[in-house]
Amino acid sequence: MLLIYRDEPCVVIGRNQNPWKEINFEALRARPDVSFIRRRSGGGTVYHDLGNTNFSIHLSRASFDRHKTAQVILRAVRSLGVDAHVNDRNDIYVGQDKVSGSAYKIVNKRAYHHGTMLISTQLDTLGNLLRTNKDTMLTKGVASVRSSVCNLQQHNPSITHEAFAEAVIKAFQEEYGIDEAPCVIEENEQLLNLEYIQKGLLELPSWEWSYGQTPEFTYTMGTSFAWGDVTAEINARHGVIQTCGLRIASDFLDKNAIEDLVNTVEPNMKGQRYGYLRDQSPPLMGPQRDLEGWLRRLMAS
Repeated sequence: MLLIYRDEPCVVIGRNQNPWKEINFEALRARPDVSFIRRRSGGGTVYHDLGNTNFSIHLSRASFDRHKTAQVILRAVRSLGVDAHVNDRNDIYVGQDKVSGSAYKIVNKRAYHHGTMLISTQLDTLGNLLRTNKDTMLTKGVASVRSSVCNLQQHNPSITHEAFAEAVIKAFQEEYGIDEAPCVIEENEQLLNLEYIQKGLLELPSWEWSYGQTPEFTYTMGTSFAWGDVTAEINARHGVIQTCGLRIASDFLDKNAIEDLVNTVEPNMKGQRYGYLRDQSPPLMGPQRDLEGWLRRLMAS
């Protein structure tokens, strides 16, 4: 089975990735039209819009060969007059620039290879949303391999979604000896009401899947206040903070004041979802307010 489809603007991370490491959430919040979702397959983070075309090739597990399916897509691109090649990860490049990334999933007796194809996507938006600066965030998850990218239209302006889709269909039919004509599936109530689809629509946007699936990570950051310097090391598992270690150096606070500050803030962090801090009551004052305010910004970035 071959599926070809496009999405409205969204950022899609792999099953085993850390969203805070992969996504610029400040830029994402500035674009309410762009959604974020974690897919069920592995691989790295990608940006989808209507200038990007997605393909998905489904086969029996016994006949699945990711190198062979990559060649199907490569032949389609070359048939459009673009001198492309496949690297050792089965990504497709034109020169030094990546135009297509891939991911895979094997379940029981079935397997699929799916990927993106940049045709006329908004590359500046892609760069802004996927540009992060968290070198001190160490994760046990899978990190994306950063690559320079380009659109197929930069090499052949006449390439469209429709032209690419037709080329892939032809290459797929030739590879697997299929004579059936493709069909177009429009979104409809009958499909949306299927129990399997309904289950996915409820699960995929949930915090438990989007963030709670995140592998264990640690994040170490430091900052300076008028009253001293602070270093925080946060350890989180499945998106929930396990520990928050604080180191404080101050010429204005004595040893007891520093211990009180650490003993107040550290327990408040444990057990909370990363990215969220409960409101404090009564209102925080002095160094405690400064410190927790900084931690809130740190976790939201």
